Amino acid sequence: MSVITDDPAGVSREVEALRQEVAGPVLLPGDEGFAAEVSGFNVATRHHPVVVVGAMGEGDVQAAVRFAARHGLPVAVQATGHGAATAADGAVMITTRRMRAVTVDPSARTATIAAGATWSEVIERTAQYGLAPLSGSAPGVGAVGYTLGGGIGPISRTYGFAADHVRELTVVTADGHARVADATREPDLFWALRGGKGSFGVVTSMTVDLFPVATLYGGGIFFPAEDAAGVLHAYRDWVGTLPETTTTSVALLRLPPLPELPPELRGRFVAHLRFAHLGEAQEGERLLAPMRAAGRPLIDTVNRMPFAAIGSIHQDPEGPMPAWDRGALLRELTADTVDAILATAGPDVEVPFAVVELRHLGGALARPARTENAVGGRDAAFSLMVIGAPVPELFAAVIPAAAGAVFGAVEPWLTGGALLNFLGAETAPEQIARVWTRPVLSRLARLREVYDPQRMFRFGHAVPDLPEGD
Repeated sequence: MSVITDDPAGVSREVEALRQEVAGPVLLPGDEGFAAEVSGFNVATRHHPVVVVGAMGEGDVQAAVRFAARHGLPVAVQATGHGAATAADGAVMITTRRMRAVTVDPSARTATIAAGATWSEVIERTAQYGLAPLSGSAPGVGAVGYTLGGGIGPISRTYGFAADHVRELTVVTADGHARVADATREPDLFWALRGGKGSFGVVTSMTVDLFPVATLYGGGIFFPAEDAAGVLHAYRDWVGTLPETTTTSVALLRLPPLPELPPELRGRFVAHLRFAHLGEAQEGERLLAPMRAAGRPLIDTVNRMPFAAIGSIHQDPEGPMPAWDRGALLRELTADTVDAILATAGPDVEVPFAVVELRHLGGALARPARTENAVGGRDAAFSLMVIGAPVPELFAAVIPAAAGAVFGAVEPWLTGGALLNFLGAETAPEQIARVWTRPVLSRLARLREVYDPQRMFRFGHAVPDLPEGD
């Protein structure tokens, strides 16, 4: 039995010893700063850990993991909290937001990124060399967690998953040891971390490839509700004409009447086309012309832009908010698929959604990584994501039921798989298992027995155990 949970007097002694061992703050429930330390971007997920360690570096992470192991406690890790799907109750929580170092090697075209750094911090450092990482649509997301889950963003059709371009990972495993994993050192662990995410330890740093992208032709076009059907059907025909140098998505948005939004968008239903082309502006304009003609744009921001402004394409929220989301993968997008989405989430339907998004995949995302990894979803043509309205009272039943109707309507076109980073509210083992093929899942489960036999790292979308007999 753990002294942490069974002996209140022992708590003080044990935690005080931990405080002496680490450089960062060690906080218990009720301590000043505890609530702020455990809170992340998704404020709908409220964590109640036994203790939280604000790690300053790898040594603090090791001390926290060893502490958890001594007391039979699970470990939860949080950088920004964008992907917080399950509460870290009863855990030792390690927050990595103080570990922000980013080192760029322009000659090697690599960046070494500490556990708590966000993509915006990485982009700021790499842009001065005319280089870019494979960041996501929201630059405020933590770089490491995003990458370990696969990672798709505005230039992914050109270069593939972010996980495909990891050179090296440093990870603290359940035994408290810091290991370096790459193609030759700990190759099995290297394979599993890239696509298996947080099930094998706490990644304290990663080294990734950078790409010679200083500018691109990109931005977004907002169309009114009455054009939504025409825009989605035009999008379905259009994406098949695009080269791999172009990555796009389209979203149905129900926008709140917030004063910070442009008057043209405030409180409206709109269709938002997102466009990123790595090439000449003239070529980008030619490619985009059919979609510009698909409706009557309310706002058109597509133009030549620095890569440092990549977040302006999707314009994802930046501040903390309650979030509920769920994703799936489509093998194709037919006229009937579009009609099914419009019938269950279009402007004529009253549903509690903020976003219903289609992302065009394929291109480099469909090809195997240079160094094999565990990333799933390469067989899909599109990603479908539903994000609920930011009203926590609706998260338990209303939003899941409405989202279920959307996914039920498109069931004939689903691959049966999912992207790990886009699972969202799907946290049951059988839901998580569909991210990977059976052979990949079996290998991940076997490696989890090797690196985390006690299931210390079991929060979030952890690799599930295989049924007995497998």
